[in-house]
Amino acid sequence: MHIKSDDIVKVISGEDKGTVGKVLRMLRDEHKLVVEGVNRVYRHVRRSQKNPQGGRLSKEMPISISNVMLICPVCGKASRTGVRLKSDGAKECFCKKCDATIRALSPASAAKTRS
Repeated sequence: MHIKSDDIVKVISGEDKGTVGKVLRMLRDEHKLVVEGVNRVYRHVRRSQKNPQGGRLSKEMPISISNVMLICPVCGKASRTGVRLKSDGAKECFCKKCDATIRALSPASAAKTRS
């Protein structure tokens, strides 16, 4: 996946379109993620020892990973990402708008470094 926890993303479709937020957690099996301040719902909670007040708690729910775009840390724009191999065999994720490296995905392979 091209997005990880703690990345900054922009919502591109749905009720919260245009909202920018930080990824709180990933649900890889379901291809969903939870973004801070996006897709908020109310959970009605009965009084208990844990919640002596009771009432309505607001919390974020997961959204599909296809509804967000990663914001490039270099150019600051929401952009598509790609994966490329460097000459030493390392794999990196890059921004398709400004061609800047976003993060390293895997280190250089041992076969390439020995040669």
